[in-house]
Amino acid sequence: MTAERVLSPATATAYRWRWTALTALLLGEAMNLLDTTIVQVAAPVIHADLGGSVSDVQWFTTAYTLPFAVLLITGGRLGDIAGRRRMFVVGVIGFMLASLACALSPAPDPLIVFRAVQGAAAALIIPQTIGLIKAMFSGDEMSKALGSIGPVMGLAAVCGPVLGGVLTHADLFGSSWRAAFLVNVPVSLVVLALAPRLPENRAPKRPTLDLTSTLAAMAGTGLLVYPLIGADLSAMSPWSWGAIAAGLIVMAVFALHQRSAATAGRSPVVEPSLFGHRGFPAALVTSLVFFAVTNGLTMVVVLQLQLGLGTGVLGAGLTLAPWSVGLAVASWASGAHLVRRCGHRTMPLGLSVLLAGALAAIAVYHASDPAKYPKPLLIALCVIGLGAGLFSPAFFTLALKPLRPQEVGSAAGLLNAVQQLGATLGVAVLGSVYLDNAAAGGPSAALHGVQVAFWAGAALLSVSFVTSVLMAEKAAKDAVTTTGSEH
Repeated sequence: MTAERVLSPATATAYRWRWTALTALLLGEAMNLLDTTIVQVAAPVIHADLGGSVSDVQWFTTAYTLPFAVLLITGGRLGDIAGRRRMFVVGVIGFMLASLACALSPAPDPLIVFRAVQGAAAALIIPQTIGLIKAMFSGDEMSKALGSIGPVMGLAAVCGPVLGGVLTHADLFGSSWRAAFLVNVPVSLVVLALAPRLPENRAPKRPTLDLTSTLAAMAGTGLLVYPLIGADLSAMSPWSWGAIAAGLIVMAVFALHQRSAATAGRSPVVEPSLFGHRGFPAALVTSLVFFAVTNGLTMVVVLQLQLGLGTGVLGAGLTLAPWSVGLAVASWASGAHLVRRCGHRTMPLGLSVLLAGALAAIAVYHASDPAKYPKPLLIALCVIGLGAGLFSPAFFTLALKPLRPQEVGSAAGLLNAVQQLGATLGVAVLGSVYLDNAAAGGPSAALHGVQVAFWAGAALLSVSFVTSVLMAEKAAKDAVTTTGSEH
């Protein structure tokens, strides 16, 4: 007879307490992804209501993702120093207030400023999740808690575009697009109500906060991204090229500063030893390009539907639903089964499926009537989602596998930051490619613009295919070297 495990009342209460606290963390994670996807769908409606330059549609997204990318690692470091629960709560409060300010914005410029504040607040929320889960759980419970992040994020990815379309289309109490931001307020209040159940937790050895590096990273990425938003990429001004060159120089100075900080015994923002692993630089390039393509093409699809075809916001949101569903299903299948059985070979499989979906979308657009909604596009977008979902779990597993335990936290933070930077660049570059080619106006120009943008995305995917193969080869050599040194 198997004895059943009976929990004492105190143990059962502590168990419920921990899992309720986990709900706060998962809602905080989901709120960030929901906000990104909801606003992408609502952006053309925001532009139509507030006016301003058409490039503001790109800024509504990049103003959020850019500070989020740059401040992610610093947000994690602040949690190490001041306490992870404290920074999580500060981030949620900041996110809620910034969301309310976005909803009340009377013009594009203040909205863009408050979107940047939102992104900075999200950079305080997201890095605390893993550390707090490790503080609350152990053993099998910790594995279950960490495993719950993927399904929740998959659900958020599925719901985001549809929810963005439904909220904006419903026009509750005349709120229109403002509901896309107001929805964050009740969610934030629920998170704050649950947050007292989170334990306070800090790093055993508190690192220092390198403000110089943070400011350098902000300046460098800003100089790289700003000239690309709304630019005519075929005829950029000398000023734009000069800003990009200055951004590259600042980022080089940032890298040198990280090396000197580590040599001097200080706490660098990025652990320089990561680049001693031959596959890690290739992983960063792969991440940058992959997320640039997926996020950029999402924006392009929305722009073409709403600006080119005049499709309503609900139709745009529902059009992206097959992409999101494919992404969620394939992510689960890849993480639960394929990565364990096929290893890094799942990466080129995912990229191949994604590329096939992109080429199918180009074929659909090529055969479409410029004035009619292309229904076969839904199948192509589902294939793109399946490819992206197959790729992501395999990529992150291989990227982190060769690293030493003390490097994993810095590597995960850097990979997430590069992911967000890739999303920013993708919206900037592919969005500008579309807008440049659709500038002539009319459905035909919009249809031509989306085809050119998808061809550009397909070309970038070939780059990520090459770097992912290089990443796998270098990681295998690292593993051989590590095994040899242990013997």
